[in-house]
Amino acid sequence: MSLYDEGHTIAGWTGAGVATVGSGVLGWGVCAASAAGVAGGLAVVAVSVLVTWALHLSGWGKPPGVRPRAQWGMRVRDTQARAGHPDCVSCRLAGRGRQSANAVVAVPGEAGAESIPLSPIE
Repeated sequence: MSLYDEGHTIAGWTGAGVATVGSGVLGWGVCAASAAGVAGGLAVVAVSVLVTWALHLSGWGKPPGVRPRAQWGMRVRDTQARAGHPDCVSCRLAGRGRQSANAVVAVPGEAGAESIPLSPIE
């Protein structure tokens, strides 16, 4: 069984739902040859991105990667969201999760650098 639990969050499902509605409006606009329908559908899809981003930053989205099984539930709020997630594009766009200038970066292959296992087998 995989340790990855991508997209099973309130932010992910809400954003997907809003984007689905926007895609439906966009498709209707194309079929009806309605510029207003196409523009409205594109606007709803754009809103879905903003809604997903806001929910992620408020703790209802989880960072990418491996998480403990206790944090897999959709109703489990992420407590690390305020500080930002490392390697998260959404957090970086909001100015969160950046390393300080004094942070030490481990270079692979150097003595003392730890490797993070990618799966339970490694």
